Amino acid sequence: MMTFTERVSPSDDDNNNYSVDTSTLESLISLFSANKMSTRTVDIPQDVIAALKKFRFTNRKSTAAISVKIVKASLSMAVDEEFEDQSIEEIAEELPENHPRYVLLSHELKHKDGRISYPLLLINWAPSGAPMELMTLHASSLNYFQQVAEVAKVLEVRDGAEGLDTKAVDDKLLAN
Repeated sequence: MMTFTERVSPSDDDNNNYSVDTSTLESLISLFSANKMSTRTVDIPQDVIAALKKFRFTNRKSTAAISVKIVKASLSMAVDEEFEDQSIEEIAEELPENHPRYVLLSHELKHKDGRISYPLLLINWAPSGAPMELMTLHASSLNYFQQVAEVAKVLEVRDGAEGLDTKAVDDKLLAN
């Protein structure tokens, strides 16, 4: 950690008009250092993290999803809904038309060589009709949610249920 030991003030023959109070600088640096890891706009509570972890590690042989919303009043995330044994199109119809969601999706993917896998995909459900304040919170928390959910691929859906179908998901998962 840096320390500052002197007070700098302009001298009579100095043309610069500045002053540095080292105690103020030290306070600002320590404040920044203490808060640099906690600058998240929206919190992800432990129960949501546990639900995401449980979802990730559950073995399933069908399409499933977990939807997470932002609770504006508390600036935290909450599990909104869980989907089991539903098609992607059915899940899309269940999602709200005017509120953003993060949707973690497990989907059966058939590879060209005949293999079958169940990769995870994060669907950034951000309908264009959603309130701007919610969209701003949602956009600012996307990378953080993606890190916590440990998902590499993100599918952006802005045009509602029409933009989320099996083909769009397969195309995203098969893309390099």
